[in-house]
Amino acid sequence: MIAFNKHYNKFNVLSIVLIVSSLLLLLFKGLNFGIDFKGGTLIELRSNDSKIEISSIRDSLSQIDLGDVSVKNFGNESDFLIKFENNNDKNVIENIKMNFDKSFGNNFSFRRVENVGPKVSSELLKSGIIAISVALILMLIYIWIRFEWQFSLGAILALFHDVIVTLGLFSLLGLEINLSIIAAVLTIVGYSMND
Repeated sequence: MIAFNKHYNKFNVLSIVLIVSSLLLLLFKGLNFGIDFKGGTLIELRSNDSKIEISSIRDSLSQIDLGDVSVKNFGNESDFLIKFENNNDKNVIENIKMNFDKSFGNNFSFRRVENVGPKVSSELLKSGIIAISVALILMLIYIWIRFEWQFSLGAILALFHDVIVTLGLFSLLGLEINLSIIAAVLTIVGYSMND
């Protein structure tokens, strides 16, 4: 049997350090918002040639003025996900296709192209913040009514602890925040409530 209660002071200090560190990271470093929230273009590609690597795709895209470009494997080794911020060029997709044809031949199929405008992305960000806030507030009201105030206070602190530390970790690692992550944070709120 493990005597967890013997170590509660150490874990309290660890929790406080994690929360303060997370808040400082969120305040000074911020979060890395994805295209969902910043606006931009997302392209899903499939390569017919398994020898084509991410580095060669990046090199090909660097010849076009796209700004900050992210290229990742998506699913298997022949699928790629390209993301870049909004570009004023209306023919940007055609330029990318022509550039890829020059560099790799006709080895790519464009499976999906999505554009998110800045207005839509700012609305998504507001909606995401509202969703998390409403979920937390409703959980807090339920906990406060359902349990004695001493227990509800601990549960409320645990809810905030889990959300803040998770967002702090995303800030520290520079991981992208998109709509899936908002859903994941809401899931964390649900699991914390269960615990």
